[in-house]
This record gives sequence, structure tokens and C-alpha cells, in this order.
Amino acid sequence: MSKPSVAAIVLNYNGKDITLQAIESLLAMTYENFRVLHVDNGSTDGSFETVADAFPQVMNLRIETNRGAARGLNFGFKAAYERGFDYLMILNNDIGVEPDMLDELVAVMESDPSIGAVQPKMFYFWDRERIWSAGGILRFYVAPTRERGMGEIDRGQYDHTEEVDYVNGVALLTSRKVFEEVGYFDPTFNLAGEDADWCARMKKKGHRPVYVHRAILYHMVSYTTGSYVPRRTYWTGRSLSLFVRRYASLSGWLAFWSLTFAALKLAFLRELPKGNAKAVVEKWRGVIAGLREPMSEPPGLDDPDALP
Repeated sequence: MSKPSVAAIVLNYNGKDITLQAIESLLAMTYENFRVLHVDNGSTDGSFETVADAFPQVMNLRIETNRGAARGLNFGFKAAYERGFDYLMILNNDIGVEPDMLDELVAVMESDPSIGAVQPKMFYFWDRERIWSAGGILRFYVAPTRERGMGEIDRGQYDHTEEVDYVNGVALLTSRKVFEEVGYFDPTFNLAGEDADWCARMKKKGHRPVYVHRAILYHMVSYTTGSYVPRRTYWTGRSLSLFVRRYASLSGWLAFWSLTFAALKLAFLRELPKGNAKAVVEKWRGVIAGLREPMSEPPGLDDPDALP
């Protein structure tokens, strides 16, 4: 019997060079039945044409106007779903993978029908002994997610496949059945938190998110500089408030009000001498924006606003 078919969906916005290396890495995977889908999210750097020329075997799709990452990913989900793939896998374009990554992920998905989505063990691309994510933790303070093991040297401490709170959207594999039940990513979560929200909705449907330690991916994030910068902190703050509003119980709200604002005060004192106080101010602005914004029900497969 042939193995289940998999669509590996790579979203790209003006990242031509890193997208080329990501696709090259994915095409070297040993899994027998997959196809790479490149979704160009309104790029202006020639990504669409360059990928088409370099990799004619890749399904090359283009969105004319960038309306955010969630809608771009949903466009890829829809294309893969309509083409009948058994499994749908979204991927960042700043990644590299071990050749057997997909074999390991599919094997775990196939082993237990209660599993709704899986992720690999993720390392820093430029420091391949240092973990970036061994599955995620959902919470209601500071940020809606925290990556297990972030920054730790790998000594085998996460070498067991297990259920986690959520699986990270840098590389998330799910089945078409689960996708039908859960629906699209919610575009309300812009640039941060859409994967956490999707996993929370998936868990409500009775499916489990699982971390697969034998599947290996490398992610181009910087361990030394981090991501605490104004252009990022606003969106994490906003997503935190949205996540709290949708899922928090009384204890979650208490954690949000007490721990988040205490952390912001400490962060301001920490970042002020670095000249980075603006990042804290933007985080606060994002938190307030997320509390004020209207929220609708999460999008199902018949929601046109979930798409570009």
C-alpha cells in the first residue's frame, strides 16, 4: 500500500533566498508520497518566478495582495485540501529539515487516531545543538505560548514523543479530517498566536497535539538577539489579550491581570538601560488593542473572510 499523501505548504513573503534553501531541503526528504506547495504571499522580490524556474516540480501558488500570514496559510490549506491530500503540513520558509522528518511525523500521526497534529523537535538553524522548541505550553500571561526547552543544549531531556499543550506553526502536520473539523486559522490573530488558537480549538474537538522527538527541523531564529523588538511585541501582546478573551477561565483572567502587568513593569526596567523601552510600550499597546478589538467566531471551511 502507498503511504498517505502529504502537502508540504511553504508560505513566503519576500524571502526568495531562504525559501529556495527551504524547498531544496524539503525536496530531499525520504518520504515517498509528498509534494511541496509554495504559497507566495504577495512578494515583490521575484520569489514566485524564481521558485518556478528553480523547482518546476513544486506546486507554485501566488496571492496578489498580502493580507497577513494566517490568510496566506489558509490559502495553502485550501489548495491542498481541494487537491485531496491526506495530510496537510504548514511550514515557515526559514527552515531546514532532516531527510526523515516527514517519515517520523506521519508514522506518529498514523499510530493513534486521537492525535490531531504533530510537530518535530526544532533546533536553532545556526546552533544545531540548541533547542528552539520541543513542543509548546499554552498560558494566559506575558504571551499565549512558551516553547519548551527554548535555548537549552540538547542532552536528550526531551527525547520522548508526548502530548503537549500545542504544536508550533513553524512546522505543523495535521490530517484532512481534523482540518475539516477545526477549520482555518483565525486571521484575527495577526503575526502571532494563530497556531495556539488553532490548537486550542483542536483540543476542544477532542484531538491531541503531540511533539515527535525523532523528527528534526532547524529554524532560522537568533538565540542571541531574540525577538523582543517593537515590531514583534505589539502583536504578541495583542494576541495574548485575544487568547485570554476566548479561552481563559477566572484563574486565567487573574493570571493575565496580575502576572502580565507585573512582568511589563519588570521588562520596562530591564529594557530601559538597553534603549529598548519602546518594545515594552508596544507590548502594552498590543495588550490594550487586543482587549478592545471585536472578536467573531473562529472560521470554518465556509468562511470567505479567512482567505485572502
